[in-house]
Amino acid sequence: MKFEGTKIADLKPGETINGIYILKSVDLKLSSNKKTYLDMILSDQTGDVSAKWWDTGEQEYTALITNKLYYVNARVDLWKDALQLSINKIKIADEEDQKLIGDFVPSAPLPPEEMLEAIYLYTTKIRNPEIRSLVMKLLDEKEERLLYYPAAKSLHHAIRSGLLFHILRMLKAAEALTQVYEGINTDLLYAGVIIHDLAKIGELSSNELGIAEYSKQGQLLGHIIMGVEELDRAGRQIGVSEEILLLLKHMIISHHYEPEYGSPKKPMFLEAELLHHLDLIDARVYDYQNATRNVAPGCFSDPVWSLDRRSIYKTDIP
Repeated sequence: MKFEGTKIADLKPGETINGIYILKSVDLKLSSNKKTYLDMILSDQTGDVSAKWWDTGEQEYTALITNKLYYVNARVDLWKDALQLSINKIKIADEEDQKLIGDFVPSAPLPPEEMLEAIYLYTTKIRNPEIRSLVMKLLDEKEERLLYYPAAKSLHHAIRSGLLFHILRMLKAAEALTQVYEGINTDLLYAGVIIHDLAKIGELSSNELGIAEYSKQGQLLGHIIMGVEELDRAGRQIGVSEEILLLLKHMIISHHYEPEYGSPKKPMFLEAELLHHLDLIDARVYDYQNATRNVAPGCFSDPVWSLDRRSIYKTDIP
């Protein structure tokens, strides 16, 4: 790469920097003094940062292309305890640098092949042959795309290989719970963890960089309904019993817990209840850590939509 600049994780208030970042999103907005400006999210492998390009309008807005690398010259400001760039100059990166865009994509911290192998190891711990065969079939159908798919477009685990990372951390947390509480059916719990979000591959359309948009099916149905459909099809193809299909379907439809979040039923057996809380814990941990990634110790993040618009405090204790 012929151009190297300041990483987002290394930004410091008061500096004027040169960087190369992915333009993740851009919106044309109106300021309080009635002037238009561009509100952007810039990204590299170390995180995201908000950016403002003041006193610009429709012409600059239509010229920008999302999911491309840009050279950026900007001042680093601290706004409401969070870092923000004020753009001086921005120019699309040369084709030579565009070819290396994969190096700038926020990704899970573990190699995807390693995470996939670890998940397959958990399937060997499922003793019921029907459940194990069903989980293996669903995994096998999506294995190639699992290597790069995010778990969301913009919320938790919206990074390359984020879906794998989410599933693996939940499996590790589930295994830890079984060391504390007796009587948990690990076959159901591990199966539920592995399959509960697999239909996000389909709900989202993602490129190999892990940059995703919602598909038509995703917008009209969502991954819960799509997941039940996929589970039913796969289960009937290999002759899984009605009881197992029913229990696993219930785990999928209840894992969001509330109707307003897409679940028509709340959990009605222990493993379904645990699945919901494991899912929520992993999402919350990710959101807290992501919100404070580029926040100085002792300061607050911007309001986080997924955390009820709370500003998250980054503790200042060594």
